Amino acid sequence: MDTSATAPARATLAQVAERAGVSLKTASRALSGETYVAETTRERVVSAAVELGYQRNSAASLLASGRLADSIGLVTGDFTNPFYSAIAQAFEDEIRPHGIHLSVANSGESVERERLLAADLADRQSKALVLVSAMPEHSGYAPLMGRGIPVVFVDRPPVGIEADSVIFDNRTGGRLAAEHLREQGHTRIAFIGDYSWLPTFRGRLDGMGDVLDSEASTWRGLLRTDAHDVDSARARTAELLALDEPPTALVAGNNRILLGMTEQLAPIEHGSRPAIVAFDDVEWARVLGITVVTGDVEELGRRAARLATGRLADRAHPAENVELPMRLVARASSNRGPR
Repeated sequence: MDTSATAPARATLAQVAERAGVSLKTASRALSGETYVAETTRERVVSAAVELGYQRNSAASLLASGRLADSIGLVTGDFTNPFYSAIAQAFEDEIRPHGIHLSVANSGESVERERLLAADLADRQSKALVLVSAMPEHSGYAPLMGRGIPVVFVDRPPVGIEADSVIFDNRTGGRLAAEHLREQGHTRIAFIGDYSWLPTFRGRLDGMGDVLDSEASTWRGLLRTDAHDVDSARARTAELLALDEPPTALVAGNNRILLGMTEQLAPIEHGSRPAIVAFDDVEWARVLGITVVTGDVEELGRRAARLATGRLADRAHPAENVELPMRLVARASSNRGPR
């Protein structure tokens, strides 16, 4: 049965504003939980919304029950990557004492999905948004920030917009990896990276170039990209090992690439394997003695949380861009000269 003709019309924000005796913008701000709306005004708007049965996505039931909880939305790129779960855990640990909840969503590195998730989290009353963004440019977030919803970028910097961010010094990380392998006597150094558009990849690639481009090196001919998952990393590794002159050292652009790389190398005797340096220090890399270039991922999450909560307390403060250092942890996997 088609009930559309008999279903009652949904209340609009304009009707809520009229009932409460406020402007449309004030009604929107009050229902978004923005801190600079007077409490008496907020109560009047909320009462009007409840009386009219106004629904702003999931907000209506929360308004009616008085359970409008503070929350921050976090959009990451890939739930299968332990790097992101470490960020989320540290972030949640930091905001929990403030009585703020964390809502986590996965974009799958899709620009369109990220856009939809961000809009949905904002409509679900998130006080702020924290993004590991897949977008090449971020001016599209200006309207959300104009609504009083802070946007913080983590791991990847904002482009085309002034916003808070916390990232790693990836260029220095690339230099550390290249310098370490060069000191070990390697000249045929291959780098297997994630999507070539990622700013993390580009920073690490530039850092390696700072060291290796100054030599008569053919290392860029051994560069492989777009290894976003374990299977593609295995395929890139197999391709490099099949060369007439295979690399004597492999650099894995992140922990998922490292997993595919080590799986492909597993059947090869230890003495015949190329040296390995990887970005990200997962637990099993420590067990296998793999040299890594890493930063404090927990601090990355904590600093992002502090930027978000700090922005909620002071919206007029200039955008803060934090760059955390990376360090090399030398282990047995890279302590071999060329074969």
